[in-house]
Amino acid sequence: MLTGYHIAVIGGDARQIELIRKLNEWGAAVYLAGFDQLNESFREAVDLDFDSKQVEQLDAIILPVPGTDGNGNIEGIFSNQLIQLKEEWLKKTPPHCQIFTGIANEHLHDLAESSNRKLIPLMDRDDVAIYNSIPTVEGTLMLVIQHTDFTIHGSRVTVLGLGRVGMSLARTFHHLGADVSVGVRTTSSAARVHEMGLVPFDMNRLDGRDMTCDILINTIPSQVVTPGIIKQLPSHALILDLASKPGGTDFRYADKRGIRALLAPGLPGIVAPKTAGRIIADVVSRLIQDHSRKENEA
Repeated sequence: MLTGYHIAVIGGDARQIELIRKLNEWGAAVYLAGFDQLNESFREAVDLDFDSKQVEQLDAIILPVPGTDGNGNIEGIFSNQLIQLKEEWLKKTPPHCQIFTGIANEHLHDLAESSNRKLIPLMDRDDVAIYNSIPTVEGTLMLVIQHTDFTIHGSRVTVLGLGRVGMSLARTFHHLGADVSVGVRTTSSAARVHEMGLVPFDMNRLDGRDMTCDILINTIPSQVVTPGIIKQLPSHALILDLASKPGGTDFRYADKRGIRALLAPGLPGIVAPKTAGRIIADVVSRLIQDHSRKENEA
């Protein structure tokens, strides 16, 4: 599928292991940086030399799901070396070279724009988010079971947000016998929750609403689990925040109240890295080939 394509994988976690395996299986020429602690695990891949002509052949660069920090530094659990993505290096890649990341911050967006390279944040895509919702739901169930002393069946569960993950969570907990309420912001989302047989409520009008529940799951990456909500929760309640760091929960207030609150972003990479890596590989492979096809047709 990818014979003749040159792809650099820079940093990452266990998801990248499956990603690299699939790229090798599909015939791509794979260059690695940030995997020196794996020794010779990937004999078909070669080390990426940032100063060599390898760079001039790259069709794609795949970064970790978190992307870079505010200075362009790339983290990886398989190396102690610091890797920094720089504009001058990106400009050495071919103009058609695409940069894949999970999440893109402002620095990474600016870096891609100044280098005139296409940046693709995979976690913004519906297909990736929907596929990832499967291991996310499984990981959420695992955490709920580990950190509660009561059954999901019969529990009062509140899910904040009806995005790709929120919908899967609400449906699954409902099927397990929980009494599920879903916080939404639009009338169309409220209609969807009602169609699913669940209870919608308007997050724009929380004043006076009873937010008592046993399990509160947040999927919204902004501060929505406020002290006003937390103070209504019983002492046995569990808050699970699945939003990207720093989450949407006032964790200090939850701790002050003695309410257990867990920040758990990136569950697919924790509970099912092989599946999560395969999801990334499948989508990246399709996008690389589609981009190449369009380039040839132009």
